[in-house]
Amino acid sequence: MTGLLNKFGISWKRRSNLQQVKSFKEKQKNEEAFDTVDRGVCTVPVNRIVGSVGRYHDFDGKFRLKKNVPLDRLQNIRKAMREGKPLPRIKLFKIKEEYYVLDGNHRVSAAKEFGYQEIDANIVEFIPSKDTLENLLYREKSGFSDKTWLSYSIELTEGGQYAHLINQISKHRSFLEKMPGEESVSFKSAAEDWYKTIYIPLTEIIEKGRLIKSFPERTVADLYVYITFYQWEKNSIREYGGGIDQLIFKNMEDFRENMLDKKENEYPEMLREVTAFVLMNVSGKKEYRIVEKLYALEEVREIHSVHGNVDILVKIVLTRDLMSSDAEIIGKFVRNQVRQIPGVISSQTLIPDSSKMKDMSK
Repeated sequence: MTGLLNKFGISWKRRSNLQQVKSFKEKQKNEEAFDTVDRGVCTVPVNRIVGSVGRYHDFDGKFRLKKNVPLDRLQNIRKAMREGKPLPRIKLFKIKEEYYVLDGNHRVSAAKEFGYQEIDANIVEFIPSKDTLENLLYREKSGFSDKTWLSYSIELTEGGQYAHLINQISKHRSFLEKMPGEESVSFKSAAEDWYKTIYIPLTEIIEKGRLIKSFPERTVADLYVYITFYQWEKNSIREYGGGIDQLIFKNMEDFRENMLDKKENEYPEMLREVTAFVLMNVSGKKEYRIVEKLYALEEVREIHSVHGNVDILVKIVLTRDLMSSDAEIIGKFVRNQVRQIPGVISSQTLIPDSSKMKDMSK
């Protein structure tokens, strides 16, 4: 067995480490987490309790008691849980999204064994101070949560962006306080209303428009901040993506008012169709096959073999999100789909500036 483990580069020491829960002190040292915040009583997902402050040697990686440790205490805890008897609340230390048991290791072990999803605990959080982007974002997210009291997770990937959300909530609070019958609105109440009537509707529109596919390294919250910063704070003119103005008002409160009575399935889509014409020069011997391959493309609506300076005229209709430009999406399609067909010598793309079509159904 030792030889087999060594063959795969796994030492017995590492294998032993994998068989015990994480050490809080080791995590604290690695994250340089020494400043604390008392979070009071919180409901914690049991699967995020990953280690112990002082007894990590007594439990394996699944928080099961090791064979050399007496079972009496654990058996009593199991019996009490089965009978529904009240037990003292556990105490946890938190570093980022992980929890470590200060008091209640056996209760956590039994909870995991019985399949508990959540457990109430007294939480003291240790704030990581190590200078990394991950820690910077965590500290900013933690500060945002402390100020807003929102229980929902808003994940951003760039530093300094939570400040834009705080600014929006502050402005929204001022707006709410000017409404008839409202004298004083708490920041917490303003944040809750902002989240439900502004943040959620816009992020639903972003998700519905599948914008995130164009930004694989970003989150929906990132796109929300980007769009609203330029739309509501900077009021700048974009080089592209101007179609957003048709869906999202220039004023945040106007957007909120417009979305209040809408259901989710009534939210507008951040998609639009783009029509273009591709003029192609092709090898005469391969023209028929090229026409067949073009015809098989979903985006191709019409194909015409013509006489003159070009051989084939193709009409394409593409769908793009409002963050992209017409030229960007058309150029990508022509490069990746049209120009890759064997026998295509050259192509030229025409993008209509305006169009007028007759209604032949009358």
